[in-house]
Amino acid sequence: QVQLVESGGGSVQAGGSLRLSCAASGFTYFVYFISCRGWFRQAPGKHREGGANMDSDGRTSYADSVKGRFTISQEYAKNTLYLQMNSVKPEDTAMYFCAARSYGGSCYNPWALSEYTYWGQGTQVTVSS
Repeated sequence: QVQLVESGGGSVQAGGSLRLSCAASGFTYFVYFISCRGWFRQAPGKHREGGANMDSDGRTSYADSVKGRFTISQEYAKNTLYLQMNSVKPEDTAMYFCAARSYGGSCYNPWALSEYTYWGQGTQVTVSS
């Protein structure tokens, strides 16, 4: 059974940093690291939106709202995807979700929710001013 489990959320002051983790299990090891993977977020009353994406070849892309502040990375040995969040702002407050597609190959539309097969349960990030 495939699972994605996020951790690392919490409360932080504006200008601070957090690192979110997404631990994957149940994937064939090979498939997870050549699939389309991403971090999304959803603030209260708003739609879920993409923040960072890693393509099957390791290329990364970022939404304008987080570009230059957030970094997506992976660690093969731990089957884990990370989101390093620096210089956080109150508008970064949201529930953060990781997502992954069930098969390998390039992302078709990395910001579309329908691109992804599996989702984690989310981890809350709250940024105070």
